[in-house]
Amino acid sequence: MIEKAHTAGWLPDLYEPFRNLGRKVANWFAPKSEASVSADTYQVVMELPGVEAENVQITAHGNDLTIRGEKKFEHEESGKTYFFSEREYGAFQRTFRLPPDADHEAIEADFGNGVLTVKMPKQSASKDTDKNIKINVA
Repeated sequence: MIEKAHTAGWLPDLYEPFRNLGRKVANWFAPKSEASVSADTYQVVMELPGVEAENVQITAHGNDLTIRGEKKFEHEESGKTYFFSEREYGAFQRTFRLPPDADHEAIEADFGNGVLTVKMPKQSASKDTDKNIKINVA
């Protein structure tokens, strides 16, 4: 009975590094981002160092804003021996939930110095007006 308890406690520890590796790989390809709001605009800013603008695609579908792209691996072999490399390459995708008042038709994106900025104006709210409602009598 003691052996079973020991084995049951040991097996989850065996697989824990693989679970952590999966989380690290997912985070590795997820560019750092921030989302903010002002009085009339929503904004998403994403760091994309080393990514070319033509390798980025932005789509708005329903209430989702999806930014996907790829940082291409350019490796030049000319007598170099790499001991390690901490540079990140590969495809990425981030999806953000848009607020209901974001104007999907007026989304703008700017890219410069490795930073992507996506701006979405808020839809103008309908003006509050008083309206008398007629009551129909049967």
